[in-house]
Amino acid sequence: MDRKEFLLALDETLELEPGTLTGDETLESLEAWDSLAVISFIALVDERLNLVVEGEKLARAKTVSDLLALAGVAVTA
Repeated sequence: MDRKEFLLALDETLELEPGTLTGDETLESLEAWDSLAVISFIALVDERLNLVVEGEKLARAKTVSDLLALAGVAVTA
């Protein structure tokens, strides 16, 4: 999964319009980023990428780019 595909999947997970996320957003600026979104993100990474996200690292994530890095998706366009 490349960056664009992952951002589109994250848009869907957060119930945002496709193409909304760019990677530059802070998580606190996203109204949809809540405890359910965190669980959905973990499930997304597990199901689509077969990766386990460490809770401690996820707790330190501040931006969408941080989520991309946790998922092992290239942060640069």
